[in-house]
Amino acid sequence: MTTTPDKLTDLVNVTIDGIQVAVPKDTLVIRAAEQVGVQVPRFCDHPLLAPVGACRQCLVDVPDAGNGRGFPKPQASCTLPVAEGMVVNTQVTSPVADKAQQGVMEFLLINHPLDCPVCDKGGECPLQNQAMSNGRGDSRFAGNIKRTFPKPINLSPIVLLDRERCIVCQRCTRFADEIAGDPFIALVERGAEQQIGIADDAPFLSYFSGNVIQICPVGALTSEAYRFRSRPFDLVSSPAVAEHDACGSAIRVDHRRGKVMRRQSGDDPAVNEEWITDKDRFAFAYAHGDDRITYPQVRGTDGVLRPASWPEAFAVAARGLAAAMDANAGGGSGVGVLTGGRLTVEDAYAYSKLARVALGTNDIDFRSRPLSAEETAFLAQHVVLTAPGNGGVTYGDLESAAKVVLVGLEPEDEAGAIWLRLRKSVLAGGTEVIAVAPYTSRGLSKLSARLVPTVPGDEAAALADLGDDVDGGTVILVGERLATSPGALTAAADLAARSGARLAWVPRRAGDRGAIEAGCLPNLLPGGRPVADAGARVDIATAWGVDSLTETEGRDADGIVAALAAGELGGLLIAGVDPADTTDPAATRAAIKAAGFVVALDLRETEVTRAADVVLPVAPVTDKAGTFVNWEGRVRPFDAALRNPASLPEVRILAGIATELSSLGVGAPLGLRTVEQTRAEMAQLGPWDGERNASAAVDTAVEPVEATDGLVLSTWKQSIDNGRMQDGDKYLKATARTPVALLPQDVFDACGPTVTLTGDRGSVTLPAEVGDDLVAGVVWVPANSFGAGVLSDLASPGSRVRVEGGQG
Repeated sequence: MTTTPDKLTDLVNVTIDGIQVAVPKDTLVIRAAEQVGVQVPRFCDHPLLAPVGACRQCLVDVPDAGNGRGFPKPQASCTLPVAEGMVVNTQVTSPVADKAQQGVMEFLLINHPLDCPVCDKGGECPLQNQAMSNGRGDSRFAGNIKRTFPKPINLSPIVLLDRERCIVCQRCTRFADEIAGDPFIALVERGAEQQIGIADDAPFLSYFSGNVIQICPVGALTSEAYRFRSRPFDLVSSPAVAEHDACGSAIRVDHRRGKVMRRQSGDDPAVNEEWITDKDRFAFAYAHGDDRITYPQVRGTDGVLRPASWPEAFAVAARGLAAAMDANAGGGSGVGVLTGGRLTVEDAYAYSKLARVALGTNDIDFRSRPLSAEETAFLAQHVVLTAPGNGGVTYGDLESAAKVVLVGLEPEDEAGAIWLRLRKSVLAGGTEVIAVAPYTSRGLSKLSARLVPTVPGDEAAALADLGDDVDGGTVILVGERLATSPGALTAAADLAARSGARLAWVPRRAGDRGAIEAGCLPNLLPGGRPVADAGARVDIATAWGVDSLTETEGRDADGIVAALAAGELGGLLIAGVDPADTTDPAATRAAIKAAGFVVALDLRETEVTRAADVVLPVAPVTDKAGTFVNWEGRVRPFDAALRNPASLPEVRILAGIATELSSLGVGAPLGLRTVEQTRAEMAQLGPWDGERNASAAVDTAVEPVEATDGLVLSTWKQSIDNGRMQDGDKYLKATARTPVALLPQDVFDACGPTVTLTGDRGSVTLPAEVGDDLVAGVVWVPANSFGAGVLSDLASPGSRVRVEGGQG
């Protein structure tokens, strides 16, 4: 191994079980032993937690080698750093270390219950395993009466504690303190009575609590949803990628007899390390609900949806879409495509190709949320094709950045893995977080973030004023919510260009980045090719084997909705879109009703499927292979965990529709039917190597908003809320934070602890609290924690709402 001289001075030579090894200075002995292939038993040790030496199971013998590096008694290898010339003997070669470890194990088992057959950890328990490998065959305390406690204690609705199993390794309390920053669990009592319990005066407010269940080495912490429901050795484990946000977190799906029993965090140091959010861990029951669509449906002559076979459903869908195209031939393309943001990149590619080769349109958009023309141009110019190694910001960059600026992004709620990485860097003293936001949220306070107080809509001006605080060591993270703030995305890009800072866009949904790469935008073709570029269109047309592609840029999601309502479009192909999330829910519902023909692809029954003419059941992520592209641009492939014949991957469904359209003389077939074929075609197509400038100039001038009565509405979705993909687990739902309206002190004093907010879409009554540093003139409410959501029941973000004292 070639090492530079300055690196050589950082190496320390030690001898472990007679084997000499050079390791970096400050390496713990337990890690150095791993370098020579020796696994020292341990319970409290965890590579992502600070050493504590709580369990003493990792004792090793460090004799005096004549250099003053020895100790008269066995030492805890998880807290002892190596020193030059140190000699370490583990249980492999030292009777002293072996006896010490066996003694510790004997003490741990004095009061530990013999309930392995019913313990959730039985079969994957480090205590069970190490009692066999490093413990005594018998105990001198046989026949003693073991300590017992009432059980279980509900630390939260989802985390239960069996105290008699606890060995006080402190992994859970250290995680709560060091990683999550949520004091929901703590050490209580002292001495022999010391135990884990609920922290004093600390209400449960953690989005990451499930991690303590996974890292608990003895089954003292268990999940309410999984407790006593399966044995580890009955489970089949499949690696997967979390589908709830754009973080791309690695997870493990444990299933039995075709049903998911639990989900665990995967181990991916480059992305989520070993941590996931509670939503990623527990929100999987939505795919097994009673409203799961298990067969195709078509609307009969009586106006009622009825079951149909797949061939019939494909044929009816094709005839209806073809008719919608013919009926509107004089007014442009006849069918709009709304894909939603939950698609794998393979499915998104299939929608993109179907729109162009079968429906002859660029009217396609994945953004089932408030959007803007400025954002459309921003995505084409600054986001598409960025990836690790190709200009993309990574999790590692967040750790090494001197500063991270958050704009339109609340990472604890919207991107948990990003928040965890930022907190890790902040605690290490490496990163300053600057938040352009209306107030310091709980997540921002745990990052010690410096607030740039900003009224929603004024982000562009706030970014312009940040010039002196931003330089080449800065990362700017912009959230998708910034699309609703005029000029803000352009201001962020300009700030990055002037200062040399790096810029990244963080959407909420797992499929958003992949949809951009796949061309599910009205101005982009697959691989980042601009629709307006003739060479790009020829490139794609040649690869797809068609004569030409439509050169006119299509309508975005809002434009599709408006065109349907106006009768300019006759048909709609819609997938996984909840009208309540769209820019104007009432307008979206009216547009679906006005459409001449609607084909809906979805997993569960929704208001869209109830209004559709053809309903096609799609496979959840557990039942198909696919790929998510996370916010970094990192490709995150996964295989199918289960096989369920009740639904099909969207690639297969869209291929069937395209084939039927082709038989009617409309468009061309997709030429692909499987995920593997789609991946191969995408790889062969490759990225665009021409200009990726925005295809059209966008007016981003910010017009002053005249002050009116009321406060400016600020809102975002909390991590645990009323999202449909969180349905099915009542314990997870019970951890959602109570919806409140945050008000400035003067407004709270005038209106009281309960307020009624009135906007142009309705009124809501909520309990109120004072936002300590909430910018004047602003009210904040969670976006989807009450009623049908803010967009349906109150107003659009950034608009003004009237605040009055409520009842009760």
